[in-house]
Amino acid sequence: MDGSILDAIGTPLVRVDSPEGATVAAKLESFNPGGSAKDRPAIAMIEAAEREGLISPGDSIVEPTSGNTGIGIAVASAARGYDLTIVLPDTMSEERRRLLRAYGAEIELVAGDMMDARARADEIMADTGAVQLGQFENPANAEAHYRTTAPEIIEAVEGREIDALVASVGTGGTITGTGRRLKEEYPDMDVIAVEPEENAVLSTGTAGKDEFQGMGPGFVSELLDVELLDSIETVALPDAERECRRLAREEGILVGQSSGAASIAARRVADGLARPDLNCPEAPAAFSDGGLEAGYDDCPLVVTIFPDSGERYLSTGLFD
Repeated sequence: MDGSILDAIGTPLVRVDSPEGATVAAKLESFNPGGSAKDRPAIAMIEAAEREGLISPGDSIVEPTSGNTGIGIAVASAARGYDLTIVLPDTMSEERRRLLRAYGAEIELVAGDMMDARARADEIMADTGAVQLGQFENPANAEAHYRTTAPEIIEAVEGREIDALVASVGTGGTITGTGRRLKEEYPDMDVIAVEPEENAVLSTGTAGKDEFQGMGPGFVSELLDVELLDSIETVALPDAERECRRLAREEGILVGQSSGAASIAARRVADGLARPDLNCPEAPAAFSDGGLEAGYDDCPLVVTIFPDSGERYLSTGLFD
């Protein structure tokens, strides 16, 4: 029995459509209590602030977010007894707003992007004394994925070598924390970042405009370890949304835009690594008498992360 909803964090690794001669496996972060990968850093940042004496139950927290981190913080705040104000760009989906309110958070919508949301959160912090957790620079963000996401992946692959990690970039916490730990376990593994084609600041050094929710903030976060990255893939929003619909209708996996982008990029990477000559078995048939079939570990394995559920995108028309 778990002591609280916060102890229920943890998600499965699932094989998804893969090219011949390789395996793509996705970490389905929608299985977390708050429905996304951001549950992990949310509780970690609150616990870190508590240890440092910055907050205690009954205090006020303010945080700028595109939605998922805010929802994770709202879950944790409800469970731990904090008053929460979320500053949200007004382009974020209606589902995000309703979920935040359902968990008891106050919402302030701002016109513009994440830069505008961060500026308004700074103002609220200065005016009210509320504590800002600082997801874009807080080391507890990446540390949460180092301690939880990566070990879960290592356990799930059951001794098989991972050749590449492919993950979309928002704050950079997921890819930094997960990538660091996996690199320790698999030193030859590549780490590939995914960003919007329309806002490819990592690839070009120049910010653009895009309508991805939760990916591509338009700046390089202090938290992102760019030295960890081996390469960068860009994906256009229409392609990512088309992949979301395919995943839902052909594989029964309902995910959002950044997951669709990660899926496309992971397939590209797997195509480049594929070894059709090895006649790789599918994952469910890969084990015999409790051990790996001969040659199975030689088949390239690409792990990707699907950050959230498609349910919080329904009002955007994504699945129409």
